[in-house]
Amino acid sequence: MRNPLISFLAVTGFFLYGITPNRSLPVPAAANSFSTIHTRAGLISGAVTSDGVVHSFKGIPFAAPPVGPNRWRAPQPLAPWKGIRKCDSFGPSPAQMPPRPFGVYTAEFLIPEKPISEDCLYLNVWTAAKTPREHRPVLVFIYGGGFSSGGSGCAIYDGEAMARKGVVFVTVNYRVGIFGFFSHPALTAESGHNASGNYGLMDQIAALQWVKENIAAFGGDPSNVTIAGQSAGAMSVSCLVASPLAKDLFRRAIGESGASIVTAFFLNPTLQQAEQNGLKTAARLRAADIAALRALPAAQLLTVTGQRGPIIDGYVLPEPPGDIFRAHRNKRCDLLTGWNDDDWFLGAPPTATQFRQEIEQQFGAGADSALQFYPATDDATALTSQEHLNRDMVFAIQNYTWANLQSQDDQHPVYLYRFRRRPPASGDFIKYGAFHTAEVPYAYNNLSFVNRPWQPVDRQLAETMSSYWANFARTGNPNGPGLPAWPAYRQPDGATLILDEQPHAAPMPDKAALDFILPRITAK
Repeated sequence: MRNPLISFLAVTGFFLYGITPNRSLPVPAAANSFSTIHTRAGLISGAVTSDGVVHSFKGIPFAAPPVGPNRWRAPQPLAPWKGIRKCDSFGPSPAQMPPRPFGVYTAEFLIPEKPISEDCLYLNVWTAAKTPREHRPVLVFIYGGGFSSGGSGCAIYDGEAMARKGVVFVTVNYRVGIFGFFSHPALTAESGHNASGNYGLMDQIAALQWVKENIAAFGGDPSNVTIAGQSAGAMSVSCLVASPLAKDLFRRAIGESGASIVTAFFLNPTLQQAEQNGLKTAARLRAADIAALRALPAAQLLTVTGQRGPIIDGYVLPEPPGDIFRAHRNKRCDLLTGWNDDDWFLGAPPTATQFRQEIEQQFGAGADSALQFYPATDDATALTSQEHLNRDMVFAIQNYTWANLQSQDDQHPVYLYRFRRRPPASGDFIKYGAFHTAEVPYAYNNLSFVNRPWQPVDRQLAETMSSYWANFARTGNPNGPGLPAWPAYRQPDGATLILDEQPHAAPMPDKAALDFILPRITAK
């Protein structure tokens, strides 16, 4: 059967770049207590909305630039600066290929065409606090992009709407592709931790450390931090929950359409495997040693395909995250997680005959049972089944397994959702339905940044979802006044919140199909 991971990776950098309209004005001197903020490295200024409610600080450095000798090193300490640093525009997106619209992902979903740079370790903060003493909940969002693309300057990650709901909202950059996940024996030797490769995850950890040390100055509570992410960002969140290096840096987790729990398709390499891949990459680049690799221009490094994503390096990730979760050695935290109805990426559509053959190849003696869940009575039905099977094997099975493991913890509940609203669309966009990433502008109340013919029901759903997300960041429980009840997820009933035109709780859709395929894909 065509490997769903190949379909998934074939479209990465599929995910989430963006161009953000400027809705804020530079902060005038002495506007209020947030005209300047004192961070550990120095003073910064930002911008304020025209009504004076939300202050934003964009392009705040949280580590030294990872360039030159710092390429493929853990984030290094930031040098202090004198005077007031102006932070009213996003820093550069991480080094990656230029953004190009594709499929349903139009320009609103893409990083700005510039700046893009290795010098990318910047974060952004939105706050509606009036004083630093308010101790508001903090939500730190981590973007996706298949670990090969993306950036925090994406429009649908704008934090103003969440700040207006009482959350101090933070987005962070991390290194991607060969800059974020390149391993090599020489890098392992020089690291001081006998590990290499997880620089992107270490960037996220460094950003969370910055939040812990500085967010109180923005009116945030460093003891009440929620980490959230979508797709590769959600995979990052699951890795951070598993990593001993991050355990004291957050309290709650949100994972949207992604995790690194089931290894059937997202198999993280061992350090030794990643090092061998690094040696092959160095040979292709004709670089004799790490010094030569560090001397190569970024554009040349982008011409090779290397490791995409986290490595079981024995340091950031001492074991595969799924093993850590199953042994209950992960950070204990409240969890909100789920996936979308049309979380799929596909190649050429199959005929009914082709799909049945693929099912037989994939499931062997269980093929007849599989075809009960994913029928192929005709070509149109086979295409729908292929979409559903791709969704279930690449995304749903990850978050479903995470929810099941989390539900064993009586002290830290899990809230499971299924996003089913098909954003209004026309033409070719109709076929994508409730596509991968569709929930993000709803969850953070940012429909205004996306060029779609939104209806009142969409705006209401965005208001509802962003309230759930804000409530969860505040208390660990998404429920609140005026919101449809969202019960905690428990096995075996599997209560799930269906996020559609009328949000409501219901038994989890497709549970029987997921229960059928899970033991069969994990046994391979």
